Amino acid sequence: MRYGFTTGSCSAAAAKAAVYMLLTGNRKEKVIITTPKGIDFHAEIVDIVIDENCACCSVIKDGGDDPDVTTGSYISVKAEVICDGGNRILIEGGEGVGRVTKPGLDQPIGNAAINSVPRQMIEKEVREVMNILDCKDTITITVSVPGGEELAQKTFNPRLGIVGGISILGTSGIVEPMSSQALLDTIRVELNQKRELGNEIIAITPGNYGLDFMKKKFGYNLDEAVKCSNYIGDSLEMIAEFGFKKVVLCGHIGKLIKVAGGIMNTHSREADCRIELMMYSAFMAGADKDVLARISECISTDAAYEYILKAGLEKKFMENVMGKIGFYLNKKVGGRFQIECIVYSNEFGLLGETKGARKLIEGLVTGD
Repeated sequence: MRYGFTTGSCSAAAAKAAVYMLLTGNRKEKVIITTPKGIDFHAEIVDIVIDENCACCSVIKDGGDDPDVTTGSYISVKAEVICDGGNRILIEGGEGVGRVTKPGLDQPIGNAAINSVPRQMIEKEVREVMNILDCKDTITITVSVPGGEELAQKTFNPRLGIVGGISILGTSGIVEPMSSQALLDTIRVELNQKRELGNEIIAITPGNYGLDFMKKKFGYNLDEAVKCSNYIGDSLEMIAEFGFKKVVLCGHIGKLIKVAGGIMNTHSREADCRIELMMYSAFMAGADKDVLARISECISTDAAYEYILKAGLEKKFMENVMGKIGFYLNKKVGGRFQIECIVYSNEFGLLGETKGARKLIEGLVTGD
């Protein structure tokens, strides 16, 4: 699959071209930068405007084969010179670049959401041009993303308290298709932010499938939980690292039945034994051969659970499931914090909960 280049790489390339054009007055339609990954980015420069005291240009973001919402966006840079002999580089965000309003992120509150590595990349490229052209004055770089405010609604930025646009991101400078590291980085940012806000109790969830159920049943909005996707084990390790004291994992049985088998990465490419685990717990609950045979033919956990309901085995079944989930979660956590779990189904509602789960959710709702 084809990799792409981050908004940080696009910003650095556009900044390099803009400063060159500002200081020379000559057009620059192609530049090369080397990303932190060591891969060269051959960037085409568009939307060039050169004035006496500033130069503007853009690079069109190409995310490769990754489903990146920013692909096709224009990452624009305006370079200006302040003739003060200061030999500085100032980096700011313009239209469509978000601004930080909550603690725990890469940048402090009030700063443009241009992360540290992109800032370093921009400064490196700009400094190189300044040195070659013997510029000792102050250069200001303003990064903009036309339409960035609308794009940001499709990202995690609103959840993170980044308002007004997208973030300029990237630690490697390249976008790897379906990058698991990008998801893990997002989980880490959300956990860090919750901890910076003073939270010691946290809820994590693979997704929002039970959003309405959790609101109606417990008064808890799953939008407030950290989305751990399939990375339950990795998220628990991060939670221990950040020093949370109590955690409740809330999820659909289709994901969390895998945890009953000790599986901490629930992506289907890692492990998909949902029906087999349903069959095991049904067997332990007393299901006969006919029920087990019907479960074995199911393609969803909801369909399998329906046969368990019809057999009147749901209570014993879920006691077994929750016992196994609790065992493996506590084995993973190793006493570093309290871990509880709630399992639900869109079709059947609350299926099971560990002993202390309800108290933790109530504490999250009331803030106690």
